[in-house]
Amino acid sequence: MSEEIRYYKGTHKVKVVTESIGYLTIKAMENFDDPVEGEIVRVKKGQTRIVPASSVYRHVTLPPMVQEHEYELKMEKKLKRIIAERQKKKSGIK
Repeated sequence: MSEEIRYYKGTHKVKVVTESIGYLTIKAMENFDDPVEGEIVRVKKGQTRIVPASSVYRHVTLPPMVQEHEYELKMEKKLKRIIAERQKKKSGIK
């Protein structure tokens, strides 16, 4: 396999050295921290690692934005409206 440049976990630049069933051997092109089984492992530039093929992408990817549930957004608007109405009533009484 030719050494292709890909992105480990979508953000860290690596070269793919070899490929086997379900796993890739990658060579780090930059320093980064990799959480493995609850521990942080410092990966240095030039170090090789064996990783699952599903964690290596061809392009830089960003994690999807967290979407709030539609119901929560409606309830937040309703709560803001109720608070505004009560503040108007209090300011009108004084």
